Amino acid sequence: MTYTVNCSILLTELPLLERPAAAKAAGFDAVEFWWPFEASVPEDSEVTRFENAIKDAGVQLTGLNFNAGNMPGGDRGLVSWMGRESEFKDNIDVVTGIGERLGCKAFNALYGNRQDGFTPEEQDELAVRNLAAAAEGVARIGGTVLLEPVSGAPRYPLLTAEDALRVIARVKAEAGVGNIRLLADFYHLSVNGDDVEAVIENHAKDFGHIQIADNPGRGAPGTGTLPLGEWIARSRELGYTGYIGLEYKEPQETAFSWATREHASN
Repeated sequence: MTYTVNCSILLTELPLLERPAAAKAAGFDAVEFWWPFEASVPEDSEVTRFENAIKDAGVQLTGLNFNAGNMPGGDRGLVSWMGRESEFKDNIDVVTGIGERLGCKAFNALYGNRQDGFTPEEQDELAVRNLAAAAEGVARIGGTVLLEPVSGAPRYPLLTAEDALRVIARVKAEAGVGNIRLLADFYHLSVNGDDVEAVIENHAKDFGHIQIADNPGRGAPGTGTLPLGEWIARSRELGYTGYIGLEYKEPQETAFSWATREHASN
């Protein structure tokens, strides 16, 4: 199984730039990150330190988020955020540059919360333009933009796979871009009450990425009740060939105990 460790939610006992090496030491060759900087356009020196941490660890960066705002404060993306259009577009260039230098091809664009003072229609129109710009930006390095339903954010409008797929279809129809795909996070979909089995049956071959955590608790596989192994296996049977993102909460000491057991049983 080809796993990639999300170093923005795992190994958080360590400084951010030490986490890729820790993932490598735990037996993984790939990592992914949420946006690892405070600003949409960080200093060049910050970007260099981040890139060096990946390269020095000897891991592949498989996924990177566009800046999503203040995530701990409740922000969930700039894509539909009225008033931050130029910031998002500037971020596209930085994201694409990192992807080009590190060989990363998958870029998650969180949609953004609903705002007071603007209609959903206004925000959705902006989102189409921003997603099209992002897709065009990363296309030059063979990249794909990912769009993700999210749980636990009351004002985030994309809750089910169908919600995200409708947006993706609209962007493709209105902007003519093809490199935008669904990020199927089985935890978020399950928490939001989506029919994960049906999503897999209907769309697995078109998934841009899969992420996992167990439920309840958003813990490691095996700490909850979700049939993650079955869902992954079925997605593979139906044509998904990409990485499986480990995006759960678990102390460093036990973060990958399940993977050790899985390896031992094979």
